[in-house]
Amino acid sequence: MKILVTGGAGYIGSHTTVELLANGYDVVAVDNLNNSSAESLKRVEQLSGKKVPLYIFDVRDKKKLTKLFETEAIDAVIHFAGLKAVGESVTEPIRYYDNNLVSTLVLCEVMASHHVSELVFSSSATVYGDPDHVPITEDMPIQPTNPYGQTKAMIEQILRDTAKTEGWQVNLLRYFNPVGAHESGLIGEDPHGTPNNLTPYIAQVAVGRRPYLSVFGNDYDTPDGYGVRDYVHVMDLAAGHVAALKHLPQAGSIEVYNLATGKGTSVLEAIKAFEQASGKKIPYKVVARRSGDIATCYADPSKAKQELNWCAKQTFADACRDTWHWQSNNPNGYA
Repeated sequence: MKILVTGGAGYIGSHTTVELLANGYDVVAVDNLNNSSAESLKRVEQLSGKKVPLYIFDVRDKKKLTKLFETEAIDAVIHFAGLKAVGESVTEPIRYYDNNLVSTLVLCEVMASHHVSELVFSSSATVYGDPDHVPITEDMPIQPTNPYGQTKAMIEQILRDTAKTEGWQVNLLRYFNPVGAHESGLIGEDPHGTPNNLTPYIAQVAVGRRPYLSVFGNDYDTPDGYGVRDYVHVMDLAAGHVAALKHLPQAGSIEVYNLATGKGTSVLEAIKAFEQASGKKIPYKVVARRSGDIATCYADPSKAKQELNWCAKQTFADACRDTWHWQSNNPNGYA
């Protein structure tokens, strides 16, 4: 099978591409390189010994996407492409709705016109908003608290309606907080500009690129006052996408899965774990909370284990080790 990976040069896209290639799939990537690097896929080719054609354009460009589908015999799609920073979405909502929704609508149109009906969508735990209780199960209410989460929830609805009318097979993967890097240290998370996620920011502080970490609030209703999240290793996530591709529902159906560890880690615990992995002191300053952030978010991933035969195998300590291997070997990222 030939898989189109949108956002394929990005953090999760590149790691998933490695896993797809290891499982015998052919991969074609499309990416506008807005928050990624073509170098990531060159390194994927180095790791796998296989070619990964990269088409550099925005998925919202229907003409170019149509030409891609005409050029490549695509069997299924994994859709990562999209903007993904919670805080940024609050200050730039129109940009987020335009980018994330329009890219998905164009993708769906082109897939339908080329009779491609198998899709795995990169959704997010942000669709749950501020949950009534934890751990979070897939049947809990959808109540996003920020525009980024709203775009994911709206795309999920678009795909539900499309699957029903077009006879598609769709798996929605709601993953929690991706962390870590490939064990080789060749590929990892390299955000453009200031990182919006915790571990790449910590890694850049540890390697000397940034003076300190800004921690957004320490007065949450949690055991130590710091926000608690479910951090899942990116290679576990990559394996989850392969499992989702192998276990698509019947035609006209859609399924939802949490990809997570089922365990919460606080920001303070994360800092200490990274200090242990790197041997570096991580200076940090507590600043005001970000709009849209919540206190605690971790999952019940048992459905994925039962139906996809998938579970997270790596710990947060493993993720810190691999992140540090990546960052210390690549202090300036892919540059």
